Amino acid sequence: MTHPLIDRLTSELGWPHLADAAALAEFTARAGVQVLFVPGDPRRNLESADVAVILPELRMAFQGRFDCAVVGDAVEAALREQTGVLKTPSLIFYRDGTLIGGIPKVRDWDDYMARIAQILAQPVAAE
Repeated sequence: MTHPLIDRLTSELGWPHLADAAALAEFTARAGVQVLFVPGDPRRNLESADVAVILPELRMAFQGRFDCAVVGDAVEAALREQTGVLKTPSLIFYRDGTLIGGIPKVRDWDDYMARIAQILAQPVAAE
């Protein structure tokens, strides 16, 4: 990570920084809803810093209904390919280890609120 607003998520808020595939798998397998923040390159994509500011606010607006982590560069490309959420910055949602949705690029507040509510309302797929 190379931007202070992204670094703040791990240093001040204590969110995990998922630097390898094992950490990514462990985090997404947890019970409940997990959100992965995929920042991309904040030097090339100025929206990454915007999402780094918006995501903690979204978590508060949804009363902590999901936990968050920041995806590291080493696993970002594989995760984007695996989930089909190719644009960055993005938010990728998992529930109990299962992908339930993604939101690419920065959005306005109302769009985030509607999309996240829709994602959180997804039924858990039967196995």
